[in-house]
Amino acid sequence: MHNSQHQRALKTCYHPRWPLLRHLLGLWACLLLVACGAPNEPDSVIRFGIANSARNLDPRHATDATSERVNHLLYRTLVDFDDTGQVVPGLATWEQLSARRYRFALGQEGRRFSDGSWLTAADVAATYQSLLDPATGSPHGSQLDLIEEIRLLDEDHLEFVLSRSDPLFPSYLGLGILPAKAVAAGRDFARAPLGSGPFLVRDWPETGRLLLERRRDGQRIELVTVKDPNVRVMKLLRGEVQMLQNDLAPELVDYLREQSAVVVETRPGVNFAYLGFNLEDPLLSQRQLRLAIAHAIDREAILKYLFRGLGRPAQALLPPEHWAGAPDLKPYAHDPQRARELLAELGYGPERPLQLSYKTSSDPFRLRVASVIQAQLKPVGIELRIRSYDWGTFFGDIKAGRFQLYSLTWVGVRGPDIFRYVFHSESLPPKGANRGRFRDARVDDLIDRAGMTEGLAERARLYRELQARLLRELPYVPLWYEDQILARRAEISGYRLAPDGDYDGLESVVTSRAQVRAGRSGVRGAVASRQ
Repeated sequence: MHNSQHQRALKTCYHPRWPLLRHLLGLWACLLLVACGAPNEPDSVIRFGIANSARNLDPRHATDATSERVNHLLYRTLVDFDDTGQVVPGLATWEQLSARRYRFALGQEGRRFSDGSWLTAADVAATYQSLLDPATGSPHGSQLDLIEEIRLLDEDHLEFVLSRSDPLFPSYLGLGILPAKAVAAGRDFARAPLGSGPFLVRDWPETGRLLLERRRDGQRIELVTVKDPNVRVMKLLRGEVQMLQNDLAPELVDYLREQSAVVVETRPGVNFAYLGFNLEDPLLSQRQLRLAIAHAIDREAILKYLFRGLGRPAQALLPPEHWAGAPDLKPYAHDPQRARELLAELGYGPERPLQLSYKTSSDPFRLRVASVIQAQLKPVGIELRIRSYDWGTFFGDIKAGRFQLYSLTWVGVRGPDIFRYVFHSESLPPKGANRGRFRDARVDDLIDRAGMTEGLAERARLYRELQARLLRELPYVPLWYEDQILARRAEISGYRLAPDGDYDGLESVVTSRAQVRAGRSGVRGAVASRQ
């Protein structure tokens, strides 16, 4: 295909104006208003529309993004992270007494559990002892198996003694702290969380509705699960929810920008989208095939026409601005001819295509992304069979290794310890998240050496070398970091988008009931004018 033809095809596939869709969205809004009457009068609850429900509110067991984000609101942690990924004090400050001994001192902030009890060093010890207990079955326990002993000094101080030196150790202590008495009593934190965070759970009547209460002022916020993004948008326009964050197709974002009652905000994100491989598959174990796929995918075109610029290319799991990032990595060029040459050497091509299975979720936009990748691979000689599933089934298959190719996004990544969890040969499930069964002695060595290196500059150098090695070996094809998107009704203010998509902005969000009534009148007028 000539270049001009290629561009026309891209625009047809990725960047339609979609007048029919826009007309249907407007018509749908009108029909909803006619069928259901005027939007509901406002109440004191702020409703936050999300795509997927929280599944487990026990921080020892939570692995899905929504649960992790909610848990960050419910529980305080010993440490936190700044925007460059550097570990900073949370509940506690610390000092390193020797290569294998750290002392933590609890401050005064955030130490009151939502049942009124006071958080002490004994609660911290009980939390981490429970995490390390094999009977707990935590997927996060293996990362902390270097803890040899936890010593209680008094109510405010404790020490961690390690079996080996690890300068990154404080950054591993991001788990929400649980009350020791509740841990000993076997409380079901998954459904009945109890933490010292800024929110508590007020009600959880069903899977798709979670009512939180902000402890400082009693403001209630309900997380409402609406899987269909079009329905989520309609609920925002009707005022049934007041906020949406992410999981919106770019054309829906454009549509919302035109609504007078809605404000759309964006910021660059750090969540890493990738194409993953099963490296125990006899075909995909060949780096040459993975390299052909990397050259066949036109990421820039996907970002321009499908994402409409709401993202940036990624070369590594950590963003380039992270202290351990690798900003000098060079991406694989979009080079279909090179991809065909690599495939031809393996005996495949357009006349003898290679068939592979590609799993994704049933989200409509993710299906479109999969379809575009499918279309880009076909001319070089790879036929993808797309298999889409509901989120629970899809994620279960990925964790169990039942896939050839899949695409996912790593969210909430803070420190470079993620590399051990995802790529070390000792982190195969269930001990870690090396779901592609990647094994590389050089990668293992770099992860181990970086973890034992004291100086920050040298540690960063090793992590840059590690990321270059991963880009060469391609256990993942890096895709992009998607922008963070907030769509809120005009009466909502004070919410700050986080680069990793956390819900921390709910700590400061506010609403005005007077503005709600005015805003909804504006929606009715806007809908009438479109009719």
